Amino acid sequence: MKRGFPGGMGGGMNMGMIKQAQKMQQDMLRMQEELENKTYTATAGGGAVAATVNGKNKVLEIKIAPEVVDPDDTEMLQDLILAAINEAMKQAEEATAAEMKKITGGMSIPSLF
Repeated sequence: MKRGFPGGMGGGMNMGMIKQAQKMQQDMLRMQEELENKTYTATAGGGAVAATVNGKNKVLEIKIAPEVVDPDDTEMLQDLILAAINEAMKQAEEATAAEMKKITGGMSIPSLF
């Protein structure tokens, strides 16, 4: 008597599924490299503050227009910097999610992240 799953399903993945999983893994690694090298820039305060991040969510650059530097209102400048950084990070995150969706076909694969 044969052991295994009913209906002859076997206990593992077939070669086609294994190759597909390997290709998906290679595509994901390539995509991660590409995204890590991309930069995302966002502005706040009508362009008074600009923040640039990369795909690793590392802040690369902050630009501040001289006219928004008011020693009596540092809170506004802090808020503008935070807003610009958060928006740039959001752009990077959305780009990563969109690329991942292309590779996985929308499948949720939590163990791969």
